[in-house]
Amino acid sequence: MKLNRYTTVAHAVEALKKRGYTAEFKLDKDSNKMRNVKSKKSYAPQDMEIVEYHRFEGASNPSDMSIVLAVEGKDGIKGIIISPFGMYADVKMIEFIDKVKIKERESSK
Repeated sequence: MKLNRYTTVAHAVEALKKRGYTAEFKLDKDSNKMRNVKSKKSYAPQDMEIVEYHRFEGASNPSDMSIVLAVEGKDGIKGIIISPFGMYADVKMIEFIDKVKIKERESSK
């Protein structure tokens, strides 16, 4: 897994977009699937793979604690998921992300 050091969520998102991770995903809480904001296509956890992730801790504000994930769909789509963690974490989002395979782990078997 490629690791980069980004100082802010915005910096990480900008760098990932330059590398082709242009789709934005949001969790559809009714279906428990990740939805591509633009195309409206839904993805179950087994339809996606985490390529890399970056954790940001809010030094001055706990609400700034976020994880930025670069993901790829089995259909070739590359995009970004942004999720809060810590006291502002979304339980349904965490449950979804926990089911998505991490690319490096899968290829190291």
